[in-house]
Amino acid sequence: MTLVAIFLFPISLGFMANKKLNTCAAVIFSTGTGEDFPSRTPLIMQPLSGQPLILSALNSAREATGNIVTLILDQEYELLLDDIDSKVNIVIQPEQHNFIQALVQSEHMLRGSADHLLLVRADMPLLTASTLEELIAVHLAQDSSSRSQPVMTVASLITSGSHSHNRIIRGDDGRITRILDEGQTTDNPQEEAEYDAGIYCLSADWLWETISELPDSARRDSQLSDLVQLASSAGLPVLSLTVKDPDEVLRIDSLFQLSQAETILRKRTNHDLMRGGVTIIDPNTTYIDPRVTIGQDTVIHPNTYLRGLTHIGQACQIGPNSMITDTEIGDRCEITFSVTENAILEDDVDIGPFAHLRKGAHLAQGVHMGNYGEVKNSYLGPGTKMGHFSYIGDSKIGPDVNIGAGVITANYDGRSKHLTEIGAGAFIGSDTMLIAPLKIGAGARTGAGSVVTKDVPPNSLAVGIPARVIRKEENDGS
Repeated sequence: MTLVAIFLFPISLGFMANKKLNTCAAVIFSTGTGEDFPSRTPLIMQPLSGQPLILSALNSAREATGNIVTLILDQEYELLLDDIDSKVNIVIQPEQHNFIQALVQSEHMLRGSADHLLLVRADMPLLTASTLEELIAVHLAQDSSSRSQPVMTVASLITSGSHSHNRIIRGDDGRITRILDEGQTTDNPQEEAEYDAGIYCLSADWLWETISELPDSARRDSQLSDLVQLASSAGLPVLSLTVKDPDEVLRIDSLFQLSQAETILRKRTNHDLMRGGVTIIDPNTTYIDPRVTIGQDTVIHPNTYLRGLTHIGQACQIGPNSMITDTEIGDRCEITFSVTENAILEDDVDIGPFAHLRKGAHLAQGVHMGNYGEVKNSYLGPGTKMGHFSYIGDSKIGPDVNIGAGVITANYDGRSKHLTEIGAGAFIGSDTMLIAPLKIGAGARTGAGSVVTKDVPPNSLAVGIPARVIRKEENDGS
């Protein structure tokens, strides 16, 4: 794949937020899953808020840069390719010992693609685009003491008791001189100190020149943090940006940390929604994916899961104890103790308790669907009512139809699915079985317990097993 990636970024921190920074290419590294990771699913493919973990860092880098991101993997994840679009370039480096070696192996593709490189770890899914934008802006600004642009800018973290980050060392003049790994420090874990967050922005020309001068052994054994000492020894400025929120630089290397990240992301999402006018009764028991959108004055009740590309309108009541996945919901809808997936609910629809909308269910405005009902791949017209204990599959139902308790459409004959059509204003009596393919005319009625195997004309009454038309209304228009 082509690896050229040019990005536009703001020139300074005071620049408008929607402007993109100057020429800077984002590169994301993944070092894979450690031998002790207790899952057959690779770390970067672990689900986090409804999508593979890797997509969090990738989306933040893309939002910060507004352009293509290069992703360097140590092995090929075929499943990942389904979740990544054409705005990502993927490079496979199967024998990747460290980030420097990965850059060396990709130099012929990356070199010349941009003036600066933004280097991000794939195992930091909580990193935000705004922090990356600030880092690049600091890097592109002049160093106040030397009045020259830094060759390297490091994201740093002020904290105590860090066990996953390396210590930043500064000289008497306050400049960063080197970064020490855990084995080189004797820090008191209770004392606050400055640590390397593992995110860098570098001058591309300086990086390639510096790497080319390293012997092979150093390339194999050195880390990106070692470049700080090389720059300092050469008298070149190295700047830093302190990350305000320590959660952003949490590195995921266990399922426990993955659960921590899930909790943090959930809190972020819920807080953002509540700031936008959504009422969440109990945020601690409400699980909403970041891609979900919800209108003002909607109330989300406890134990509700909103997943995938779900969109909910204004003034709705959702939950409690509901799972909504990839569903379009209009205004003023009510969903109680129910499950929906790949469905559409227009305005003023209410379903539940214990209703199930499966893929392809489309409920038009004002539809009522009571308890223990199920709809699959069917359209229910405006004002139609489906009381309870019913199944509607592969059907097209007109407006203002009444579907009695226990009605089912027998849509499958063992080989194929067949369509049931019900006209406007029809009344389907309780426990009616509709054997598809079948058409029930507008204004037609079926008696309770009927088994309908043949079409019923408009404004007719069909009863029995099998059902027979016993009466046709005089106002049928004939």
